[in-house]
Amino acid sequence: MSFLRRRSATPTGPDFDVLAMDPGDWPGDLGAGLLPAPDGSCQGVFLRYDLFGGRGPAMIIGNLPEGSPARELEEGQVPFEVTQLLAALGNEEPVEVLETEDIPVMHEDNLLIVRRIKCSEGRISCTQFDRSDGVLVTIASWDRPITDELYQLLKPLPAEMFQTA
Repeated sequence: MSFLRRRSATPTGPDFDVLAMDPGDWPGDLGAGLLPAPDGSCQGVFLRYDLFGGRGPAMIIGNLPEGSPARELEEGQVPFEVTQLLAALGNEEPVEVLETEDIPVMHEDNLLIVRRIKCSEGRISCTQFDRSDGVLVTIASWDRPITDELYQLLKPLPAEMFQTA
């Protein structure tokens, strides 16, 4: 099952399309960030959806390829996207992973195994799943539960969104 298509690497953007919600389908502001490696390659992309009128993001969706240092977590450490969400909200309280649970979710005609991550900060909802091309997708939201309907909104965003003129 493949959610995203591979494309050739370019110096101005990631070497993979990003699984997210189209900004036109989502009210509020969208911001994007790239995680560069020392050699200039893209080690991940994360998107911030701000529904709170400039008071912080409601959701961060990350796409991290195999080998990305942001995927290397110690026991109890929260995913990179949770850290980014908390930083954007100005929340400096320590947060850790309490437990994880794998659940099946249907995405179109495919079965998707989603890992729900329960954090010590109860206002954070976090889920992860692996794409068939090895990219780890993490969704972290603040004060809004992640329901199965959310996965139906996810689709590849065009590579042009991440290229500079």
